[in-house]
Amino acid sequence: MNLDEYRGVWVFNEQRDGELVDVGLELLGAGRELADKLETELCGVLIGHNVKDLAAELFEHGADKVYLIDDPITEQYRTETYMKAAGDLVRKYKPEIFLYGATSNGKDLASAVATEVMTGLTADTTLLDVNVEKRLFEASRPAFGGNIMATILCKKHRPQMATVRPKVMKKPERQPGRTGEVIEETISMREEDLRTKIIDIVRDTKKGVNLEEADIIVAAGKGVKDEKGFKLVEDLATVLNATVGASRDVVEAGICGHDHQVGQTGATVTPKLYIAAGISGAIQHIVGMQNSEMIIAINNDPDAAIFNTAHYGIVGDLFEVLPLLTEEFKKALQEETEEGGVPSHA
Repeated sequence: MNLDEYRGVWVFNEQRDGELVDVGLELLGAGRELADKLETELCGVLIGHNVKDLAAELFEHGADKVYLIDDPITEQYRTETYMKAAGDLVRKYKPEIFLYGATSNGKDLASAVATEVMTGLTADTTLLDVNVEKRLFEASRPAFGGNIMATILCKKHRPQMATVRPKVMKKPERQPGRTGEVIEETISMREEDLRTKIIDIVRDTKKGVNLEEADIIVAAGKGVKDEKGFKLVEDLATVLNATVGASRDVVEAGICGHDHQVGQTGATVTPKLYIAAGISGAIQHIVGMQNSEMIIAINNDPDAAIFNTAHYGIVGDLFEVLPLLTEEFKKALQEETEEGGVPSHA
């Protein structure tokens, strides 16, 4: 393999029912930084049916080119068709870096393409950088149970690929009117030749916990001990009109459901305020909430690792601190309402 033939940073821009998934736009921001360091182009990859108009949004979020495959056979995601489409593009245009959002479809496609074009893949990365001199992509992720950060290199194969979880990267500012080049390609597959058929699409309409869109999160850690301690977290969240989060320990103890989990094996969040109650600060949790605008930690251990990430720390027993915070916030919001104002959390 002649590595010098491979140039350009690509982002798989997943769409569902004709709407772009945010993580792809977030990766255009990260991809722009990588492309600028390597002095190369940033390209979006768009696969679907009747999706050509979405290219304009990719340009406005930083893409220089968009590789488009628009065909009825790729209207809905199937590993077979998308792997063929993306694999053909890679073989023809030879990108040196290819990024995917770590959604269910993105992870499936990335692993399939890695197998198809015989290259490496780093999953669930949280930090992206490049060694400009060697043109090596540095993809970092927690390893060994979250005890260390590992930087993984793909020295002998191209493209260098990684999946990145939603909300880890910041979506770039939109640049209205920015344009670029659309390169349209076709896919040489027929429906009758496919092994998988879409019979029906059933959508899950159950309303769960939406941590990723929350402005305020009050999260429970191992220190809450049981349902009684978790109730104190819920009480504070209710007063603040916040969403309740949790560490893996709390979820595995059966105190709350997995949809509350923040961290490497849960949701990645970026709220305006994150209150961590009884959370020690293991790396696998930190990577899921470290980009919050403000982090307040409550822990009775003054040496807890969470204080290294928090903007403000309260050293104390959460069973004493949480009720006090709840009562004070309740008073403050009530006074604000009585004075005719709008509560600050509304």
